Amino acid sequence: MQKIKIEIVVDASIEKVWKHWNDTESIKGWAFASDTWECPYAENNLNVGGRFLTRMSAKDGSASFDFTGTYIEVIEHKSIKYVMDKADGEEKGRECKILFEDLGDGTTKIVEEFDSEETNSIEMQKAGWTAILENFKKFLINDQEFSVKTRKE
Repeated sequence: MQKIKIEIVVDASIEKVWKHWNDTESIKGWAFASDTWECPYAENNLNVGGRFLTRMSAKDGSASFDFTGTYIEVIEHKSIKYVMDKADGEEKGRECKILFEDLGDGTTKIVEEFDSEETNSIEMQKAGWTAILENFKKFLINDQEFSVKTRKE
């Protein structure tokens, strides 16, 4: 099992990033890798020992899967670590750690490091997880536009 590391910088405060990363309604707006997929359902108990479930579904109904796991570390505005539920053929669940860094200028750096899986290539896994981070960034931009419009009204 190889570790894969991806990162992104987003134009949002650490508080806003944390909120939208963990809020179930927000998760449904960004937790998928392409425009042909969606996240119709999410659960999130962000506590050590708490569980999460993110359902990713093809919009055409051709495929769907639940991404699930258990939190083993939660440090507000700093880091989240979880163990994914075991997939078929896995001896143990894979781990993922997410670091959130306040860059001090209204931007936040997000770094994800996770254990690879055996089914898909490292490149495909990296691309898929990176696409989800890019979706998160787009979600934040759209949320900022909504916030600006709401303030003006």
